[in-house]
Amino acid sequence: MESCKVVENVYLLVIVTLISVLQNVFFAQKVERECKNRNMNTSAFERVSCANRNCMDAYPTFLAVMWCAGVCLSQAPAAFAGIIYLLVRQKYFIGYLGQSSQSTPGYLFGKRIIFFLSMMCIIGIFNYLLWRFYGRDYKEYVETITGAASALLLLP
Repeated sequence: MESCKVVENVYLLVIVTLISVLQNVFFAQKVERECKNRNMNTSAFERVSCANRNCMDAYPTFLAVMWCAGVCLSQAPAAFAGIIYLLVRQKYFIGYLGQSSQSTPGYLFGKRIIFFLSMMCIIGIFNYLLWRFYGRDYKEYVETITGAASALLLLP
């Protein structure tokens, strides 16, 4: 029964993580397909390879802040931001395959989501410290504000 309680607190984060793994497999297959179909020195291969590298460079940061935000504050807004980030990363990847200027909006939007998740982490840790040292817990208020603010991520 204790394990069910733990899973209840993180199941949305697990789902987003598994979706992100599938997305990474999709990106890797794109690189492999481009490598097999054409010469590895073509510009198309370079673009798909570079897009994959860029996505993989940001991936650990995304996972870390999403999990920290979900565990320290609230899993629903963190998972929602995670799903939005994955959609933006898909847009970035596809945009990079065309012209690199098409990937800029996805890149900037992704940075905004990472910033939001980072702020959730900091606020969650700060709230824990307030509770630990001063006995004041503002988690309910902060979760309400964070839930409302996560909807603002949809604005371009």
